[in-house]
Amino acid sequence: MKKWQLPLLSVSALALAACGDNGTDNGEDTSATAEEDKEIELVYVTWDSEIASNNVMKLVLEEAGYDVTITTVEQGVMWASVAEGEADAHIAGWLPDDMQHDYEQFGDQVVDLGPNLEGAQTGLAVPTYMDIDSIEELDGSVVSHITGIDAGAGVNSTTETVLEEYEIDDVQLQSSFDAAMTQELSTHIENEEPIVVTGWQPHWKFNTHDLKFLEDPKGIYQEDGEIRTIVREGLEEDDPVAFQILDNFYWTTEDMNEVMLKISEEEIDEVEAAEQWIDDNRETVDEWLDVEE
Repeated sequence: MKKWQLPLLSVSALALAACGDNGTDNGEDTSATAEEDKEIELVYVTWDSEIASNNVMKLVLEEAGYDVTITTVEQGVMWASVAEGEADAHIAGWLPDDMQHDYEQFGDQVVDLGPNLEGAQTGLAVPTYMDIDSIEELDGSVVSHITGIDAGAGVNSTTETVLEEYEIDDVQLQSSFDAAMTQELSTHIENEEPIVVTGWQPHWKFNTHDLKFLEDPKGIYQEDGEIRTIVREGLEEDDPVAFQILDNFYWTTEDMNEVMLKISEEEIDEVEAAEQWIDDNRETVDEWLDVEE
C-alpha cells in the first residue's frame, strides 16, 4: 500500500522553485513530478455495496487528477490499514452498530468524516413467500442454517449474538461471502424453498427479489444506520483537495442500488456501471468535486 510523500501544495511550490527564469529546469518539464505524487489508496471489503461505491469514488478522484488504487481486504484490515496510515481512506464504515467493534478499536486513530449514506439497515432477510415474520419465530423447523457472508463481517458477528440472545440453538450461522450468498438465495427462490440470509440495505437483492427483514423485537440489528467515510490522520494536511472530495461524498440508497443493479442485472462490469452512474448524475458528482485548492 502507498502513502503520500508530500502535500499537494508543497509539490507545486517545489516545482516552481526548481524552475529557472524561463520556467524550466534544464529544459525538463517538472509537471510530471507533481502528478506522480497525486496518489491515493482506498481499501474496501468485497461486498456488492462497497464494490459500487469504491468504483464510483475511484473514477471521481481520477477526474481530479489522482492515481487511485482500490484494494480489497478483510473488514478488520480495512480499519487497521487506515488507522496505521498504510491506506488513505475507506468509505465503508457501517456504523454505529455493525462495525462497532472496529470503531471502538481504531476510532481514535482515524478521522471520521461522517455519513456518505444514511438509512442503512442490517438484519435477517427471507423471501416474502415464507410464513415467518419475526426472529422470535426462527428455529430448526424453518431452516437448519442461516447463510451469512465473510466471517469477519459485522453482520455475521451480530447474527451470532442474535442466535444467543433469542436462544436459537438449532440453527447455525454458515459463513460464506457476498456473491455465494446471493447465488444461494437466487437458487432457493427459483425453487420456492425456505432460506434465511444475513441482509443489509442498500443491496441489489432487495430490488431483484421479493424479500423482507425479519422483525427484531430485541433491537439487536441496525435499523437506521449510516455508512461513513473514514480517512487517515494527516490526510487533510497532506492533501486538502483529496480530503475535501472525500468529505463531500454523499449519496442515497437509491444511488448505490442503481450501480449494483447495473452490475447484477445488466451484467456490465463495475467500472462501466460506475461510469454510467456518473454520467447520469453529473450534477451530484460536480458537487463532490467542488473544492478549494
